[in-house]
Amino acid sequence: MATVNGIFDLPGMALPPVDESEPSRVAVPRYFAAYEEAEQPRVHRPVHVTRVAGVDVDPEGLLRVESDAGTWTTRALVNATGTWDEPVLPDVPGASSFTGRQLHTREYVSAAEFAGRRVAVVGGGISAVQLLDEISRVATTLWYTRREPVFLDHDFTSGSDGVDVERRVTEDAAAGRLPGSIVSYTGLIWTGYAREAARRGVLERRPMFTAMGPRHVVEADGSTTSVDAVLWATGFRPSVGHLDGLDLRGPLGGVPLVGTRAARDRRVHLIGFGPSQSTVGANRAGRAAVRELARDLLGPAG
Repeated sequence: MATVNGIFDLPGMALPPVDESEPSRVAVPRYFAAYEEAEQPRVHRPVHVTRVAGVDVDPEGLLRVESDAGTWTTRALVNATGTWDEPVLPDVPGASSFTGRQLHTREYVSAAEFAGRRVAVVGGGISAVQLLDEISRVATTLWYTRREPVFLDHDFTSGSDGVDVERRVTEDAAAGRLPGSIVSYTGLIWTGYAREAARRGVLERRPMFTAMGPRHVVEADGSTTSVDAVLWATGFRPSVGHLDGLDLRGPLGGVPLVGTRAARDRRVHLIGFGPSQSTVGANRAGRAAVRELARDLLGPAG
């Protein structure tokens, strides 16, 4: 919990004090479960939505939500599916022949499982740096990125840096450009764990390897390096495939937004997408979407 970007308080229930050493995958679900128990929202689970489409050709008509638990019709849809279901895994020649362990950050549990191993960590973002610091304490790590990592030469501030990042992400979302990685907007920040990793010589970046063998990777210069595991800290992409039936994508490949609405279908709001990917941003965007939905569905007095 000490390394997460922040957990925004849910309405009416402040986040209780937590042990900073506790895994966020334990602390956050516990908090959400307590909120659900107290507020009793109508939650259906487990449900996998497979497709959303219009009931007919009327752009103001009902939407049909198809799932493995049944079908619903609705006048409006708030899509808050995030990115967790869409990990990015680079297509590296020979990857299928690798006999060691390959995993994405979404599958990572603890550094202890890599004790005494040689681990290639791939990725140029915050997660890669954090995991390098953790794993390097019990294993030999090698860091690979496509581009030279860029660390900020100053402390990141919400006032100037944060506003600029939100502006650029909002512009990309409005234009319908495919969203970049978080670090492509923010740069790498010299957190305490990043400085400690650098002090220990862990942040020595290598160019991305070009291929993989049964127990090795092929370096950019053609030499080979033996590794026992490859950890792909290569990020995620938005999980919006179930919305393809609505034809929301623009010519640049992304989903253009007007505020939280999909520009090509005003019945659909996307939260946790584009400029609202952070917990604070999603909370703010959620409130904005609710206000618009209230006006649409209940009228000005709603």
